[in-house]
Amino acid sequence: SLTGSPVTLKILQNWVPRVSHYFDKEHYTYVGHQIVIQESIEHFGAVVWPGALALSQYLESNQEQFNLKDKKVLEIGAGTGLLSIVACILGAHVTATDLPEVLENLSYNISRNTQNMNMHKPEVRKLVWGEGLNEDFPVSTYHYDFILATDVVYHHAALDPLLATMVYFCKPGTVLLWANKFRFSTDYEFLEKLCNIFNTTVLAEFPESNVKLLKVTVREN
Repeated sequence: SLTGSPVTLKILQNWVPRVSHYFDKEHYTYVGHQIVIQESIEHFGAVVWPGALALSQYLESNQEQFNLKDKKVLEIGAGTGLLSIVACILGAHVTATDLPEVLENLSYNISRNTQNMNMHKPEVRKLVWGEGLNEDFPVSTYHYDFILATDVVYHHAALDPLLATMVYFCKPGTVLLWANKFRFSTDYEFLEKLCNIFNTTVLAEFPESNVKLLKVTVREN
């Protein structure tokens, strides 16, 4: 069951439209930094979706509630890397993960936007949901304070492996922040499964974009 009464927010136009020959570059401003994101039309994961904008904005505005400074943060399905870059600027130790075919563009965006800055150097790693988790991220070594996920739930076949991945990384003390545009019945079915396993609170809703932002934690026995 869902707890809490969410705040209603609007995704602000935090990006700066540019007249440019490059149609694949988007300019954003978060936490006083201009961030330039290269998108790619070849992959779903290489476009900035509204959930990433919503969660980036929320983390920027709620730094006291969710203080990322020196925290270990894992982003699953990092896509273009916008949210991971914002988490880096907020002082986190970030590991950005996605499918192998997305990593080149993800690495490019993250290194380009975080180099020469006084922050923890982010890491980019392959993570296929539900596969090789014990081998690649053994529990004995890897514990995360925050798991970030945006627009990872849509019409695809990997929803069960995604849920298994969330369960794997969400340990006592870990906070999973998940922002998603809710479009299909499958999105709500996934939310229902999540609610059956975890404590789930809706922190914010962005009605214009149909985005909900949820905080998910392990149930204490």
